[in-house]
Amino acid sequence: MFPSEALTFLRGLARNNDREWFNARKEIFETKLKAPMLTLIEAINAELMDFAPEHVTDPKKAIYRIYRDTRFSADKTPYKTHLAAIFPRKGFEKHAGAGFYFQLSPKGVGVAAGLYGPGPDELRAVRTFLAGNHEAFRKAAKAPEKLMGKLTGESVSRMPKGFDAESPAADLMRMKQWLYWQEMDVKLATSPTLKTEVVKRFRAAAPVLDMLNSGLKIRAMLD
Repeated sequence: MFPSEALTFLRGLARNNDREWFNARKEIFETKLKAPMLTLIEAINAELMDFAPEHVTDPKKAIYRIYRDTRFSADKTPYKTHLAAIFPRKGFEKHAGAGFYFQLSPKGVGVAAGLYGPGPDELRAVRTFLAGNHEAFRKAAKAPEKLMGKLTGESVSRMPKGFDAESPAADLMRMKQWLYWQEMDVKLATSPTLKTEVVKRFRAAAPVLDMLNSGLKIRAMLD
């Protein structure tokens, strides 16, 4: 769990998103936010060994930088107001395969699972898999709903080229993201049950991630 100072820091950063404020409190960020996040990632990794060992990750590489990339953004504030970590599948680029995600913000504890940013080749591979396995996929996708809500994601309006618009899997194949997202009360961040609640949701979504990644694994073998 995180100490209460972690949330105090994030709330303060949301009000004072500038380098002077951050630099004066960088030690707080390192000790009260980043260090507990590394410990949490290690604890989650130990649990993943039981049901998703291919998602065990290097804690230092799992944490997203707190610094924003402002080069192409109208928002020039230098820092993110949340701290996040990702558990990608080994063998794929960070966002090309389906993975797990966790974040802490002043508003809540966020848990996500799914395929967020696939490229054109990955999209085609997943859509090809769904075309032939949509019934099994729909059944698997319902199981995490109680803990994670419904599977969502951006979709295109027209069926992608090369796929049958009349297919019973048409709605799934028009999607270009397949995601679960659940935001829980921020009080969970300082609770000893934090790891348990995060892992519970990762475990529920794991079979769906396996299915999404299965098409990518077939493509990788053919390349």
